[in-house]
Amino acid sequence: MKTSIPTILALVIVLTPLALQAQTADAARQNPLSTASPLLYQAPPFDQIKDTDYQPAIEEGMKVQLREVEAIANDPAAPTFANTIEAMERSGALLTRASKIFFNLTQSNTNETFQKIEAEESPKLAAHGDAIYMNPKLYARVKTLYDSRAASGLDAESKFLIERYYKQFVRAGAQLNDADQATLRALNQEESTLTTKFREHVLADTDASAIVVDTKAELAGLPDSDIAAAADRAKERKLEGKYVLTLQNTTQQPALTYLTNRAVRERLFNASIQRGNHGGPNDTKAIVTRLAQLRATKAKLLGFPTYAAYSLDDQMAKTPENAIKLLSDLVPASTAKARSEGAKMQKVIDAEKGGFQLGPQDWELYSEKVRKAEYDLDESQVRPYFELNNVLQNGVFFAANQLYGLTFKERHDIPVYQPDVRVFEVFDADGKSIALFYGDYFARSNKSGGAWMDSFVDQSGLLGTRPVVFNVLNFTKPAPGQPVLLTFDNVTAIFHEFGHALHGMLSNVKYPTLAGTNVPRDFVEFPSQFNEHWALEPKVFANYAKHYQTGKPIPQALVDRIKKSRTFNQGYATVEYLAAALLDMAWHTQADGAPLADVNTFEPAALERFKIAMTTVPPRYHTTYFSHIWGGGYSAGYYAYLWSELIDDDAYYWFKEHGGMTRANGQRFRDMILSRGGTMDEAALYRAFRGRDPIVEPLLIERGLKEAPGK
Repeated sequence: MKTSIPTILALVIVLTPLALQAQTADAARQNPLSTASPLLYQAPPFDQIKDTDYQPAIEEGMKVQLREVEAIANDPAAPTFANTIEAMERSGALLTRASKIFFNLTQSNTNETFQKIEAEESPKLAAHGDAIYMNPKLYARVKTLYDSRAASGLDAESKFLIERYYKQFVRAGAQLNDADQATLRALNQEESTLTTKFREHVLADTDASAIVVDTKAELAGLPDSDIAAAADRAKERKLEGKYVLTLQNTTQQPALTYLTNRAVRERLFNASIQRGNHGGPNDTKAIVTRLAQLRATKAKLLGFPTYAAYSLDDQMAKTPENAIKLLSDLVPASTAKARSEGAKMQKVIDAEKGGFQLGPQDWELYSEKVRKAEYDLDESQVRPYFELNNVLQNGVFFAANQLYGLTFKERHDIPVYQPDVRVFEVFDADGKSIALFYGDYFARSNKSGGAWMDSFVDQSGLLGTRPVVFNVLNFTKPAPGQPVLLTFDNVTAIFHEFGHALHGMLSNVKYPTLAGTNVPRDFVEFPSQFNEHWALEPKVFANYAKHYQTGKPIPQALVDRIKKSRTFNQGYATVEYLAAALLDMAWHTQADGAPLADVNTFEPAALERFKIAMTTVPPRYHTTYFSHIWGGGYSAGYYAYLWSELIDDDAYYWFKEHGGMTRANGQRFRDMILSRGGTMDEAALYRAFRGRDPIVEPLLIERGLKEAPGK
C-alpha cells in the first residue's frame, strides 16, 4: 500500500490573461514526486522533475509521515507487530521517495539550488527523525513488542526487525529525560548543519584547488588522452592554451603516476593536501573540530564514553578497542613493507642522479618505475586493454552472469539526471526482470569525489517494490572521440561498486528496513570487496581484457605480469589506509569535555601515537578533506573496509576450496549472503555460509604481508 500524497499547488498570480493561463497551468501541475513514479520499478521521472520540486516534496513528506506516526502512537488498540512495526515500515513513502533521489543528486550532480535546499532541509530532517524516535508513546509500543518478542510466535525476520527498531529508538535517545532529549535534538541539528557545510566546502575547495599548467612540456609523461582532457578543462574555464589538472578525493592523485616534472608533481600534491586547510571561505578546520566535540558530547549523553564506543555498539566490531586492535596489528608489517618499497624507489632516484630524497609527491611515479623494472609492467601498456564499456559489459556483467545467472539490457527510454548516466534492466536466470541499474562514471566539477552505491528504490516484499540502484564513480572523461581507458585500479573500483549494487539488486526480504545494503558498516563492504576478486578470474579477465582498437586479447605475458604484481606496493596501500582509519579513531575516541583540537597538531600526534606516521606515506585522507567521516556516514567507521576485507578474503578462499567461480557456488553466496540483507545478526549470517568465523590468514596473504602456504 502506498501513502496517498496530496497535490502540492503553486500560487496563482493574476497578471494578464496570458499570464493567468500559464500560472493556472503551473498551479494545476502535480509535483511528480507526490505519487509513485509510473516508470518501471518506480524509476525516477527525471524528465518531469524540476529542481524546485524537491523541497516541497520533502517538506510535505515530513508532515505526512508525522501524521502517520502520530496515528500509530495514539492507536487505542494494543500494540501488535502489524499495527506498530509494519505500520512504521509503510510510513513516510513520499519522504523516502523524494529524499532518496534528492540526496543522490546533491552528491553526484549538485547546483546552487540543491545546495540551498540541502542547507535548509538537513537540520529539519534531523529534527524530524528526533520527533519520531523520541516519541514516548511510540517507543512504549515498540518496547512492549520487544519485551514480548520471544513468545510472539513471529518468524525470525520479524523478531529481528523488532530488535532493530528497539535498538534504534534507544540509540536515538528515547530513554532520555526531557531535558537531555532537548540537548540531543540541538546536537543533532548542529551536526546535520555542519556535515552539510563540510561537504559543500570540500566540493568547492576540490574544484578551486585544481592546478593550472602553462605549457604542454610541463606535462611530460602524462598520457596524450589525459593531456587532451586537461586542455578541454582549461577551455571550459576560459584558459585557452593552458592545461588544468583537477583533483580527486584522495591524497594521492592519478596524474602523479606519470608526471616527470617534479615541480608540477609538488604543486599538484600540495594542492591536494592543503584542501580545507589554507584559510578562506572553504576552510574546514573549525567544522571538523566542532563535529568531533559535539559527537563526544552526544555519546556521553547516550551513556557511552566516546563517540566511537557509541558508533560501534551496533556494528560487528562491537567496540573501538576491537577495531583498533585489528588495525594496529597490521602496522608493524605494513610499515616495514612500505619502508622496503621506498628504499627501492630511492635507488632508482639515485641511479638517475635525481639528487633528492623520495617524497610523497614522488611515490606514485617511482613506484611505477620499480614496477616496470621488477615486473616489466607499464601502466600505459595495460590501459588500452581496459576500455570502460568493455570492462562493464564483458567483465562486470559477465561475472554476474557466471555467478548469479544475471543478464543486462541497456535502456535508452528511461530518463536520467545527467546525459552521461546509463540505465540497464536486470534479468534473472529464468528471464524474469528483477531490477534497474544506473551507472554514473565520469567526474564533474559539481560531483563529489570518490565512488559509491545507493538506491532510488529499495526492494521490499511488504511494499511490493523492486530495487532501483546506482553506482557513482569519478573517472576522467576523455576529450570527444577519445576512448575511456582505465587503469587496473579503476577496473577494480568498478567491480567493487557493482558488488554493492548486487547486494541491493539481489535483496529478497520482506521489510525495507532490512533490505539490501541496510546492514552494519563493517559488513556492508563485504559483498563489494568480495566482488573485486573476480576482476582477475581467468575466464572473466579473458572476456573483457581486449585491445580497444584491435579487439585482440591482452597478451598472456602482460596477464602474468599483472598477476605477479598484484601485491606490489601493498605496503604503501596498507599504510595509507591504516593511517586514515586510525586517524578517524583518534578523532572519535576523544572524551566529552576535551577542548577543541588544533587539526595541524592533533593529526600528526595521533599518527605518532599509533606508530603509523611516515613522511613518505601520508594518510589516504587528511583530516580536512576526509569526507567519509565528516560528511559521509563513516564517522568512527573507516576501519570497516579492513573488517569487511577480513570477511571477503575468507569467503573468497571458500570459493577456492570449493571449485571457484561456478553457478552453484554463486547461487549459494546469493542465497545465503546477498539476498538476506540485514535479516539476522551478520556474524551468524556469515558463520552459516562459511561454517566458521572468518580467519585473518587469507587477508594477510592477499595483501602480500604473509606467504601463502607451500611457497
